[in-house]
Amino acid sequence: MKNRIVQELNEFLEGNYMAIHAYEDFIEHLEDSEAKQVLQDIQQGHKQHAAKIAERIQHLDGVPVDDVGLKGKMVEFMKNMKGTAHGKTEILKDALVGEKRGIDVSKQLLKNDLDPESLNLVKEILSHDEKHVDQLNQLL
Repeated sequence: MKNRIVQELNEFLEGNYMAIHAYEDFIEHLEDSEAKQVLQDIQQGHKQHAAKIAERIQHLDGVPVDDVGLKGKMVEFMKNMKGTAHGKTEILKDALVGEKRGIDVSKQLLKNDLDPESLNLVKEILSHDEKHVDQLNQLL
């Protein structure tokens, strides 16, 4: 049971690393200073979430992943093939799609058998991610 929880939390952690990498790319290509600051704040939130998830995995005697994993590398590769979004609206729309997709995937964890502490952590992080969606919608 513990190993399954660690595996699920590691998948959740990989998703946060994917978000961190995506926001790095968005921030690099964004010129609007207000929007850039919001994206930096959101990215910082994902970094804090990643640290909390990694700590929880360690408390479960697991080893946290330290990057996006193979699936994440494939997603990043495909995104690089497509090219990076340019322009404030396009970047914000891509960020919004990524946040929503991350929330949807993460909600699948809630359907599994996480222990109460891990479940509360995932719910707390998802609550913050939903606020990220609101922030991005306000900028659009």
